[in-house]
Amino acid sequence: MKKITVAKGDGIGPEIMDATLKIMMAAGAQLEIEEIKIGEKVYLAGNSSGIDQQAWQSIRNNKILLKAPITTPQGGGYKSLNVSIRKTLGLYANVRPCKSMFPYVSTKHPEMDLVIIRENEEDLYGGIEHQQTDEVVQCLKLISRPGCEQIIRYAFEYAKQYGRKKVTCFTKDNIMKQTDGLFHRVFNEIAQEYADIENQHLIVDIGAAKLANSPELFDVVVMPNLYGDILSDVAAEIAGSVGLAGSANIGATCAMFEAIHGSAPDIAGKNIANPSGLIQGAILMLNHIGQNEVAEKIQNAWLATIEEGIHTFDIYKAGFSTQKTGTAEFANAVIERLGKKPKLLPSVSYAKGITLKIPPYQRKLPAQKILVGIDAFVDFPDIEPNDLAIRLQKLNSAALELIMITNRGTKVWPNGFDETFCTDHWRCRFYAKASQSVQKSDILQLLQAAAEQGIDFIKMENLYTFNGIRGFSLGQGE
Repeated sequence: MKKITVAKGDGIGPEIMDATLKIMMAAGAQLEIEEIKIGEKVYLAGNSSGIDQQAWQSIRNNKILLKAPITTPQGGGYKSLNVSIRKTLGLYANVRPCKSMFPYVSTKHPEMDLVIIRENEEDLYGGIEHQQTDEVVQCLKLISRPGCEQIIRYAFEYAKQYGRKKVTCFTKDNIMKQTDGLFHRVFNEIAQEYADIENQHLIVDIGAAKLANSPELFDVVVMPNLYGDILSDVAAEIAGSVGLAGSANIGATCAMFEAIHGSAPDIAGKNIANPSGLIQGAILMLNHIGQNEVAEKIQNAWLATIEEGIHTFDIYKAGFSTQKTGTAEFANAVIERLGKKPKLLPSVSYAKGITLKIPPYQRKLPAQKILVGIDAFVDFPDIEPNDLAIRLQKLNSAALELIMITNRGTKVWPNGFDETFCTDHWRCRFYAKASQSVQKSDILQLLQAAAEQGIDFIKMENLYTFNGIRGFSLGQGE
């Protein structure tokens, strides 16, 4: 008997959770349910995170959360509970299988059968944003080597355990050479450890185009957080419906399972919601906790139900579907077919002990880190690049000299173009003079001189090399 935490959520959440729990219990799942309240009511009671300490403790004690969709109230001050749970509990891997149910669910891609594995904690989802000038805001994109190693190794281990033949990586490292570049490099390193699994890298724009047009070319796809969030929804929709897709969020000690769709408050309480996404999330959960036979029984019964044309309104197609059914009635239909297998759709057979265990990150020996300069960001409205350079060159010292000014990443000094549009936000790169080493005191001296001249420095980034390799990007056009 496994004790799990269950959150029924908001909108259609309670209906689809009741349907899912009923199916699992009928299939013989050995579960003890501990229910918690999260989401809209908790938000509106004054908790800006949407979850209280008692609920946190339940999840941490039981290690497993089966969660229905929640509603985040409109307006400022309310944080995404999904993101909070994933990051707080270290749920680094988001696993989203996307498989065609053709011809029983309409799709243009009858041979589609892929799994998207999305990094779940880093990237732009750190939510670290600042307004720096009247015209410019920034969002920090954070990619770490531990984060890359965990998610990429998980993708290869998933492929190995489930008999998948290829792992494809999507990045945009032709532009983001440091952040996405790290993800790509770690992918190449780890791929060498899995000689029996084909590996492939694609730039995310052409990768997304191929995924949308020819998803049958892909097997397992691993990518950073933002790309994975967007493209997993695209993949679920072109497979037939976002409403059919479940999701696993896996960490070293805890895991959360859910449907990928939202709470759909407009159809709440009408008994028309499709519970399939949450059923699929529950199947992923049962595999994760070792109740593979129950997961297999439910999945085959669900496939048989879909195959026999018993469909909720979102996938019902007149002349093809045999019965339009409600949420509760769909659950009953699945229960009636427990023990059956589909006749035409491929049935499933889950191996026992399929839970994946990724070894903890082993920190590498530190690189030789040398300070070689500074990028100083300044707020200067209504000024030309050459005039700004004249002011900034007065800050040159024995250790540092101005070598470049960019605006929104594009070099505008020296030798900039008049056609380049400039905002009030400038990156000013000061670099070590030949054969000179830079000390933190040199940077403090530069910033002090800038303050004395009334230059509005809003941010600075130290420039380092690591074992002689540049740890910062060049300017566009540099």
